[in-house]
Amino acid sequence: MNVSHSPAPAAAPGTDAFTTAAGNGALKAARLYLCTDARRGRGDFAGFVDAAFEGGVDIIQLRDKSIEAAEELDLLAVLKESAQRHGRLWAVNDRADIAVLSGAPVFHVGQKDLPVAAARTLLNGNAAIGLSSHTPEQVDAALADAAGPAGLDYFCVGPLWATPTKPGRAAVGLDLVKHAAAKAPSDVPWFAIGGIDHSNVDQVVAAGASRIVVVRAITDAADPAAAAASLRSALDAAAS
Repeated sequence: MNVSHSPAPAAAPGTDAFTTAAGNGALKAARLYLCTDARRGRGDFAGFVDAAFEGGVDIIQLRDKSIEAAEELDLLAVLKESAQRHGRLWAVNDRADIAVLSGAPVFHVGQKDLPVAAARTLLNGNAAIGLSSHTPEQVDAALADAAGPAGLDYFCVGPLWATPTKPGRAAVGLDLVKHAAAKAPSDVPWFAIGGIDHSNVDQVVAAGASRIVVVRAITDAADPAAAAASLRSALDAAAS
């Protein structure tokens, strides 16, 4: 399938990871963010991430609690190579040590994971940092942190709908998207997340989100590139 999509700016030789993600605007330009597991059952991780990037995904995060550190580093090397060929970004979830060792340009944490200030210290400024938020108070705190000189680079709002990737996490609905849209300045990137797919992406955009994180909408698709392109088209149409 031929998909037309302008890639985020690629890294220049010798450019460090944080400059790639934040300094040249690649993170702020990102609209479609994908989280995927290691795809052990399918054995197609390399082909899958290539297809997702080809379809228009801007950032791919490897999030798989079932794999050991050595396997994660191996998979991240595959993801890094694909991201660099497509001029896109890639992310590590939760493990700052893995982020440092892999040279990840983006690092994501949850509310109960490593504090952002500690993560920034460990990463030594070499990755953009994002945080999950689930309540209006957490969104407001994220925005306050983003305003600081060494705070957050982006945050996520959700889960909007119940999702098996976050068992036990209550859905927050679209009101939290509306809250973030009303409060966030234009220079702070934020993403809506949680159960977003082709059937409801228009609702999410109408509530005020211009960036989304998806999982099953692409990971379960028979044609990941086409699924990504369809979601990207919905985001682009809403922005036009």
